[in-house]
Amino acid sequence: MKQIIAIGGGGFGREIKDLKIEQYIVNQCQKEKPSICFIPTATGDDIGYIENFYKAFDSLNCKTSHIDFFKRTINLEKHINNQDIIFVGGGNTKSMLAVWREWGLDKILFNAYSNGTIMSGVSAGAICWFQQGITDSWKENQAVLPCLGFINGICCPHYDEEPERIPFVSKILKSNEIDDCLAIEGFCALHVVNDIPRYVVSFGNDSNCHNVCLKDNEISHEQILNTERIKL
Repeated sequence: MKQIIAIGGGGFGREIKDLKIEQYIVNQCQKEKPSICFIPTATGDDIGYIENFYKAFDSLNCKTSHIDFFKRTINLEKHINNQDIIFVGGGNTKSMLAVWREWGLDKILFNAYSNGTIMSGVSAGAICWFQQGITDSWKENQAVLPCLGFINGICCPHYDEEPERIPFVSKILKSNEIDDCLAIEGFCALHVVNDIPRYVVSFGNDSNCHNVCLKDNEISHEQILNTERIKL
């Protein structure tokens, strides 16, 4: 089974508190002590972020590790192939993908995903799995960025958290740049199973995910087709 858990915002990167979505991710593995690898490339391998990862997932009885691209880098293929779960952190998506492609990590991750390794992440680590993502990698403006394309669609994180997100999605829908968008709010995750969105997982603030599209030239927020809502 192939799984992706894409988080719109929140989790251990902000505070180590309830760890609801982290526990949900770990539970999907159904192992007593799963191996999970953190990839914090989008923050330039920020030390504080890495420390929070270890605090969070060590407390959930995981075998933890991370990949560092800005020191000496381990054998990526060997390490990724030994993981049950990958968690990708937030930050600059464009820079992250450029580093990954230079090192060939994009292909290694795709092979692992195809073989059942659970892919997960927040913000940049949520949109990277889709064909395209809406990113603020550029300081001045939002943009639509080509991503890894493991699954179809265009994804927008932080949909209700950052004030520029909703106007930008509305703008590109009305200009016919895109047909629709999977919008993930903060404290919510979209759980994709075998390449199809199956669960909307809310872990705070009554958050939600939407399929945003145009209907009669008006912006419409619809339930993502065939999804079930889970509140943690």
